[in-house]
Amino acid sequence: MFQITPDILLRAYASGLFPMARARHDPKVYWVDPDQRGVLPLDAFHVSRSLRKTLRRQVFEVRVDTAFADVVGGCADAVPNRPETWINEEIETLFLDLHARGLAHSVEVWRDGQLVGGLYGLALAAAFFGESMFSRATDASKVALCHLVARLRAGGFRLLDTQFITDHLAQFGAREIPRGLYMDRLDDAMHKPWGTFHCDPEAVSSALAALSAPPPDASAHSNTQTS
Repeated sequence: MFQITPDILLRAYASGLFPMARARHDPKVYWVDPDQRGVLPLDAFHVSRSLRKTLRRQVFEVRVDTAFADVVGGCADAVPNRPETWINEEIETLFLDLHARGLAHSVEVWRDGQLVGGLYGLALAAAFFGESMFSRATDASKVALCHLVARLRAGGFRLLDTQFITDHLAQFGAREIPRGLYMDRLDDAMHKPWGTFHCDPEAVSSALAALSAPPPDASAHSNTQTS
């Protein structure tokens, strides 16, 4: 049986491929290269009014890379609305190795000392490949995504790859683009200076504040709106 190594996995991502299993306990890994690729434009990220309030209230504690294995496990767990996941043992092991190399990262959402949501993905050059997310509390995965985008903006990343589009991602502005256009953007990101995931905390805080702030014309709009 062909053995996928972490180095092979890195070359695959840089070439536009990503791995998936059909089910959690399916030992086979398949390479996926969809005709339409999901991306989330970092400069057009949309945060709803209610989520902006949640971010400003800081109802969760957000950490980075303190519980990577637990986040991957949470993403791989079966839940009522997702009885199967595509993360099998081999993919999990590969990403644990990439995390040990400092290439795979997790954004974790905590409440009262408990991990209630998060996401993980791979940082390569100026691209971040978002793999999966999970939530055990209202808005937990949404908060994780907002913190990820703030960090990618602050760290100089150019591309946030979501692989596919879901309703959850579409509300933030994610969209599908043809494979050819995706490859152009991937090539551009691969030839840019490497993004810095663990970047200046003040820069991340500033980017997050920009995401959570009301739109510039919100007050003017409310003052001119009539009932």
